[in-house]
Amino acid sequence: QLPLVESGGGSVQPGGSLRLTCTAPGNTFHYYAIAWFRQAPGKEREEVSCVSRLADSVRYIDSVKGRFTTSRDNSKNTVFMQMTSLKPEDTGTYYCAARRIVCGATPSEYHHWGQGTQVTVST
Repeated sequence: QLPLVESGGGSVQPGGSLRLTCTAPGNTFHYYAIAWFRQAPGKEREEVSCVSRLADSVRYIDSVKGRFTTSRDNSKNTVFMQMTSLKPEDTGTYYCAARRIVCGATPSEYHHWGQGTQVTVST
């Protein structure tokens, strides 16, 4: 088990910033690639970013490249996603998810999920 907990969501105006945090207890965190997913009402869950277990590789969907930055600190069992220049289309519930060793290709390949944190971008 890897009980993931997200925090850092909130409501901001367009152009604002938020930093999301994903943490988990224990000493196995570094075995896992960690992804951020988001889901807007009526839409499918989509992967926003994924960081490899040793942080030597990070990927992003095109719509957030240059605006979001994902990093991790395995000594603190924490993954961060700094979100800047937020847009209304970034609104949704953000989840972190874990998969052993490497990032997955689909949500079903991630075996551990957090409860989510809400991000709302509006005027």
